[in-house]
Amino acid sequence: MWLTLLFLIIGVVLGLLTDIRIPELYANYLAVAVLAAFDTLIGGIRSHLEEKFDEQIFITGFFTNISLAALLVFVGVQLGIDLYLAAVFAFGIRLFQNIAMIRRILLERFRYKRMKKN
Repeated sequence: MWLTLLFLIIGVVLGLLTDIRIPELYANYLAVAVLAAFDTLIGGIRSHLEEKFDEQIFITGFFTNISLAALLVFVGVQLGIDLYLAAVFAFGIRLFQNIAMIRRILLERFRYKRMKKN
């Protein structure tokens, strides 16, 4: 898990130090890709805490989520509707659910250690 956090920090620092501009045309694609990446990262942290982490599921989930989200954005652009909002909504819900589960797991572990200590 520390490796994930290390590369997340490196990515954020590199993103802040560079001045890369994304054309407005690709803004929806980038937004959905970032959400898919966060969803996969948070899901991976949750499965690690639940001791169910599988690298193949993690990698295939990452690429599947990004591909599906990019497809939704592409089809939405072709049809002239904001279809990317479906991906944003789905990833947003999953992010909040996974963060809630991570919080519960960490809180239970903290309580267990505290109770065991006393």
